[in-house]
Amino acid sequence: MKKLALLGSTGSIGQNTLDVAERLKDEFRVTVLAAHSRVSELLQQCRRFRPQIAVVSGITADRDLEKSFAQLGVELLCGADALEKAAQQADFDLMVNALVGAAGFMPTLAALRRGKDIALANKETLVVGGELIIQAAADQGAAILPIDSEHSAVFQCLMGEDPKAIQKIVLTASGGPFRDLPAEEFPRIRVQDALRHPNWSMGQKITIDSATLMNKGLEVIEAHWLFGVEMERVQVVVHPQSIIHSMVEFIDGSIKAQLGLPDMRLPIQLALLYPRRLDSGLPRFSFAEHNQLTFEEPDLDKFRCLDLALKAGKAGGTLPAVLNAANEIAVQAFLHKRIRFDQIPCLIEEALIIHRGGGRVDAANLLAADKWARRFVEERVQNFS
Repeated sequence: MKKLALLGSTGSIGQNTLDVAERLKDEFRVTVLAAHSRVSELLQQCRRFRPQIAVVSGITADRDLEKSFAQLGVELLCGADALEKAAQQADFDLMVNALVGAAGFMPTLAALRRGKDIALANKETLVVGGELIIQAAADQGAAILPIDSEHSAVFQCLMGEDPKAIQKIVLTASGGPFRDLPAEEFPRIRVQDALRHPNWSMGQKITIDSATLMNKGLEVIEAHWLFGVEMERVQVVVHPQSIIHSMVEFIDGSIKAQLGLPDMRLPIQLALLYPRRLDSGLPRFSFAEHNQLTFEEPDLDKFRCLDLALKAGKAGGTLPAVLNAANEIAVQAFLHKRIRFDQIPCLIEEALIIHRGGGRVDAANLLAADKWARRFVEERVQNFS
């Protein structure tokens, strides 16, 4: 049985991962479950799966809490360094990184340095430190298996293909809930409106990122590192139906596309089982029911976050880490109604302009850039409040 460490187990991807693991219970044993602060949900998951270790990274330990987990035979780790500690010490074959934000970077790096394979849903890991992550995987012969539907699609399109034959990668985007909304209406967008994604059910942060199209910008940077393709050869196309999850165009003009209903359990199962495929038991796609697929170019003037991400990714260095951190703080500020929707890209752009992106790209400098951007944007948000 393959031993799984699941980071972000109480989130949307985490819950879907556990659904897959439970249905294929003869294939997997969950040895690590990790959450940020949703302790009661984590405790319930531990009752179901009885892992060796549980992690709560957003709180400090206390005896009553440790006792609750100990009664289940589960060791509890708490605090900011608990995720990295589990990655360095726990018994697992595959780490599923379903964390939200830059918190996923250091545990992924730690696991790769042990030669552990990664099933990656945390795109920020590669946005913040793609060079270090890819090098660590290469040094240890570890695999990085994408869970994001777009990157899973590209991964499948490239099976059996020569990477040198890639002309370009085409990432599809739904366009989010504001695809047809005029830009002059953006200052009046409410939180509840931004959280209504037309096709996918996701956590709040990624749903806002999808509404601003920042999510697609982060995915372009992720694809650049995952597949070794220059940023300029990763294209974004708006595809409102979310049926084609992404495509690859080859040097001879052929295009491969991966299609399916928008259900994250399919790319999750593929990553967990790779290189095997088993019956998923999921609903099947019908061409008769989905008989119109449309495509359009993204509006970079209206969706400025996508434009900022593309520019930061091309510039490289510590700028992608600043982009990501600034976005995380700006999104949280919007969710807490401290800033307007249209102010999210303004804050990110200001951080990118002021930050000095030079210096060596190592973990210390990347984390320092991340910390600087968070502090900078928070101070600017206070001025808005």
